[in-house]
Amino acid sequence: MSHFSTIKTQLKKSEPLIKALNNLGYSINQEQKFVRGYRGRSTVVDISMNLPGDTKVGFKWDNNSNAYELVTDLDLWKCEIPVERFISKVTQMYAYHTIISKTNEDGYQIVEQKNKNDGSIELVLTKWDN
Repeated sequence: MSHFSTIKTQLKKSEPLIKALNNLGYSINQEQKFVRGYRGRSTVVDISMNLPGDTKVGFKWDNNSNAYELVTDLDLWKCEIPVERFISKVTQMYAYHTIISKTNEDGYQIVEQKNKNDGSIELVLTKWDN
């Protein structure tokens, strides 16, 4: 019998999370605030989306950890990448958007961005003093 699983993350802000998901090509269900699972059961989430293979995923705020948790029915996971890899990719893009936002606030500009063969992203930043 399937059930919903929650996986803890370190994702603490919705804006970089949504930007990360969009950057990875996933579209957010703006009106749908739930995830469907086995036999049509559903659970409420703060951010929901559909992955390839009709996999239903959401992120729900957890007050205990002050971070979002990934919510999905793992028995129905049909996405082409394993859930661990999905979380890793989202976390990387989340960090990227958090860094970009903070560096822009602090007056830095991106001079160069390289996507490395190992999947990492190298940023070169500059800041001009007046």
